[in-house]
Amino acid sequence: MVTGEDGQKAGIALDAHLLLAKLAYACGTYDEVLEHFTKAELNSLSEKELTPRSLRILAESYAIKGLSLENQGPQKGSSRYKLAERESEMITSFERAADLGLLYLQDQDSGTNAIVSEPRRMGAILETALQRAPIVLIKAGKLQEAIERYRAMLTAVETKATQILRLTLARQLAEVLLRGVSGTIYTPPSTTTLPRSAHGKKLWKPRKYTSRNQFMPRNQPEETILLLLISESLAVRDAVLSVSPEFRDVRSHTIGNATAVYDLLALATVRWGLASLLHQSFEKALKFTFGEQHVWRQYALSLASTGNHAQAVRALTESSLLVPMDPLPCLMSARLCYEHLGRMQEGIEHAQKALKKEVKGQSLRPSRAQLLVGIGWQQIALGFTLRSEREKYHRQALDAFEKAVQADPNDHLSEFYLALQYALTHDIPSAMVHIQTALALRAEHASSLQLFALLLTANRRHKEALAVIEDALMEFPDNLSLYQLKAHLELHLNDGEKALNTAQTLLMKWKELYETQLSGESTVDGIEKHSDTRSTIHHSSQLSDRDSSSVHAASISASRIEQALSEAASSLSSLSPRQGPQKALVLQIRIWLLMSDVYLALDQPSEAMNCVQEAATINILSPQVMYQRGQVFLHQNQLNEAKQNFLDAVSVNPYFTDALRALGETYHLLEQPRLAEKVLRDAVQIDPNHAHLWFTLGQVLEKLNDFEAAADSMASALQLETHCPVLPFTTVALTFE
Repeated sequence: MVTGEDGQKAGIALDAHLLLAKLAYACGTYDEVLEHFTKAELNSLSEKELTPRSLRILAESYAIKGLSLENQGPQKGSSRYKLAERESEMITSFERAADLGLLYLQDQDSGTNAIVSEPRRMGAILETALQRAPIVLIKAGKLQEAIERYRAMLTAVETKATQILRLTLARQLAEVLLRGVSGTIYTPPSTTTLPRSAHGKKLWKPRKYTSRNQFMPRNQPEETILLLLISESLAVRDAVLSVSPEFRDVRSHTIGNATAVYDLLALATVRWGLASLLHQSFEKALKFTFGEQHVWRQYALSLASTGNHAQAVRALTESSLLVPMDPLPCLMSARLCYEHLGRMQEGIEHAQKALKKEVKGQSLRPSRAQLLVGIGWQQIALGFTLRSEREKYHRQALDAFEKAVQADPNDHLSEFYLALQYALTHDIPSAMVHIQTALALRAEHASSLQLFALLLTANRRHKEALAVIEDALMEFPDNLSLYQLKAHLELHLNDGEKALNTAQTLLMKWKELYETQLSGESTVDGIEKHSDTRSTIHHSSQLSDRDSSSVHAASISASRIEQALSEAASSLSSLSPRQGPQKALVLQIRIWLLMSDVYLALDQPSEAMNCVQEAATINILSPQVMYQRGQVFLHQNQLNEAKQNFLDAVSVNPYFTDALRALGETYHLLEQPRLAEKVLRDAVQIDPNHAHLWFTLGQVLEKLNDFEAAADSMASALQLETHCPVLPFTTVALTFE
C-alpha cells in the first residue's frame, strides 16, 4: 500500500496522505483529515525548494488542516492548555497556507506560465484560507497580529490570480482599522516589509515589493485612506460598464464591491475631515453606478459636506427618481434648501413631495415631512413685510406644525417649532406650553432651551432665563448663540462687567472653533483636525443677524445685499472684505459688535469704537457695522456723524428697522421732528411689533404736539413691551435635530 513502508521507501507516502486528507475533507470527516496529516507529519516538514505542483499541494493541505480544525470545533473536556494549543495550530495552518499559496501563484506568474493570457486560478480552498487567516486571529483576540497578517499579504508581489482578492483584503483591513482600532492602540507598519535580503532568505515566504521609495503610512488615517483608495482603484478597474442582460450578475457583483468600498470611504473621510476626497471618488463611481440610488445619495451627502449644496439637491433629486416611494431624499433636499440655499419655496415643494410619498407608502411617521412643510411656510412668512401676506403664511405654518404634532406626539422637534410659531405670532402663553412639552420630550436640546429662555424674558423673568442659559452652557459649552443670549441678559440686568466677560469668552470660543479655518492651518500630518464639540453648534444661523430683530425679511435682504456688496468691493482693495470662510467671518463681525454694545453700556465709547473698527476690517460695507458706528457717535452726542452712519446702514438695507429707529431718534435730537416721524412711520410699517419703535415715535409725535397720536403710540409700546423678549425670537437658529 502507498501509505505503508513501501510507499515511504518510494517517497510517495507523504503525497498519498495529503491526497487522502483532501478526499476526507470533501467527505466532511474532519477527524480522519487530521489523522492523515498527523501520519504525514505535516507540522514537522522542513523548508526546502519545492516544485510548483508540490507548493500547491502543500498550501492546500495546510488550508484544509486549518479549515478542518475550525469546523471540528473544540473537543469536549479539553483543558484550557489543549484549547490554546489547538487554536495556535489552526492559526499556524492558515498562515502557512496563505504564504505558500501566494508563493505558488508568484512562481506561476514568473515562470513559463506567465506568457499564458489566462491567469492560474487560486482555487476555493486556498482563497478561503487567505481570507480566514486574519479573521481567525481577530476571533482569538489577537488584533495586532491580524493586522500584520493583512499587511503581509497585501505587501506580497501581486499576481494575476490575486488581483480580485487584493480588493477584498484591502477593504477588510480598512474596516478593521476603522472599527476595531483606536488611535491609542494603533501601531503603524514597521520596516519588517524590507526586501528579503535584509532578513535572510525564507523559502516558504512570498516575495515582497523591494522599491526603496515605498510610501509608509505614519498613522491610522493615512493607512486607512490609502487602503480604501487602493480598493477603490481596483473596484473601478473591475467595474462592468455594459448594461446588457448577460452581464447583469457580474455587474451586480462589481457594483456591490464598489459600494462597500465607498461606504467605508465615506466613514473614513467624514471622520477625518476629508470630504473633498470623497466627492472626487463618487464622481468616478457614477460612471458605472449611475442607476444605483445609494451611490447617488452618498454623492449628494459628499457634495453637501463640501459646501456644494445646490449640486447636492440635484443629486438627491436623481436619487429620489430611482426610489419613488422613499421620502428621505426629498426631506434632505428640503433641509438643504432651508438651511443653506435660502430657497424656501423650493424647499416646500420637496417637503410636500416627501409628504405625498409617505401618505402613499402609508408611513407610520409622516410628521417630519409635515414639519418641513411648516418650516418652509414659517420662513416665507418671516420674509414678508406686508402684514396680510405674513399672517396668511403664518397660519399655514401653524396648521402644518399642528399636523406634525398630531402625527407624532413624541417628536420634540415638532413641539419646538410649534412653540416657536406661537412665539413669532406673539401668543406667549401657548408658546410656553409647547416649549415645555418639547423639553419634556428632550431636555438636552440647545434651541429649545434658548427659546424657553427667550419666552421667560417675554414674561419679564430675566433672572430665571439667565439660570436656564447658564445650565444650558454646561451641556453645550461651544454654542455661540447661548453665549450671545447670556451677554444680553446680563446687560439687561445691569451687570456690564459680567456681560463683558461673557462676550470675551464668546470671542475665545469663536477662535477655538474657527481661527484655524481662517489661517489655513487646519491639517495635521495631512489630516484635518476637528473639534469633538462642534456637533453642538448650529452652523447655519448662529448669532442671527442684528437687523433681524424686527422681522426676518430684514436679515434676508441684508444677507443678499451684503453678498452683492462684498462681490462689488472685491475690486476695491481698500474696501475688500477679508478673505476666508464666509460664515466664520460673519460670526466674528457679530461678536465684535456685541462687545461694542457691552462697552457702550459700561460708558467706554473709545473701546466700543475699537470693536467696531475690528468688525470693519472684516467687512466695512456691512450695514450692522455702519449702524453700530452710528450708535457710538450717538452715545458721544456726535449727532451728524451718527446720522450719516445710520443713513448709510439704511441705504444698504432699507428694511433694517433698528437703523431706521436710530435714524428717527437722531433726527428727533437734531430738532427735525418731521423727518423723524417719516422715518419712524416707515419702520412701523415694516415691523408693527417693535416696542422701541412705537416708543420713539410717541416721543416724536409729542414733540409735534400731536398728543392723541403720541398717547396711542406710547400705549402700543407699553402693550408690546409686556411680551417683548430680550432678543427677537428670530435669533433662534434653524435646527433639524
